[in-house]
Amino acid sequence: MSDYIIQTIIVGISETLEMTIVSSLLAYVVGLPLGILLYATAGGRMLSNKKINFILGLVVNICRSLPFLILLVLLIPFTRFLTGSSIGTGASIVPLTVGAIPIVARMVESSLSEVSPGIIEAASSMGASPIYMIIHFILPEATPSLIFGAAINMATVLGYSAMAGVIGGGGLGAIALQYGYYRYQKDVLWTTVTILVILVMVIQECGGEISRRSRK
Repeated sequence: MSDYIIQTIIVGISETLEMTIVSSLLAYVVGLPLGILLYATAGGRMLSNKKINFILGLVVNICRSLPFLILLVLLIPFTRFLTGSSIGTGASIVPLTVGAIPIVARMVESSLSEVSPGIIEAASSMGASPIYMIIHFILPEATPSLIFGAAINMATVLGYSAMAGVIGGGGLGAIALQYGYYRYQKDVLWTTVTILVILVMVIQECGGEISRRSRK
């Protein structure tokens, strides 16, 4: 590979990490409270409300069922409205965030559901309000699972970022398409794929290690 290609790949790595980290953080801004609501409004929970839970669950399930490539296309007008462009690293953050929100919400709901009912009963017997119970009892107890779920979410967003290259999203996905696929440079294609696999493995391993340490 030429020095230009190597430099392009280095830039692609930084763009991919930027898209992944920023999109994951923004997704949690919406997905975390949404997941808490899904958990708290389920039947038998502290804020049980079947109608709200059904509506929230329906919206999340519909968004999760959309293939990401279709979501990319559907969000082009919205992305252009927010960023002024539908291509590039900054523009890709919008569909990546939207696509990750329902995944985050379900992961958060699942993590909170793992909390022992005994802890909830103890908090309730102490007269804790639902909000106090969630913040001071349930979330701290679910922290290891939440951390592991965050790592899985980041790995998912990383995979999505590669697909964003189809519409000029930048990063390693765009490099794999432009150089590896369209120009038949198989060494570039396999290099970018290998880097993506390594990044996913590193993210998951780091998330797992942090989760294990938080359990201790």
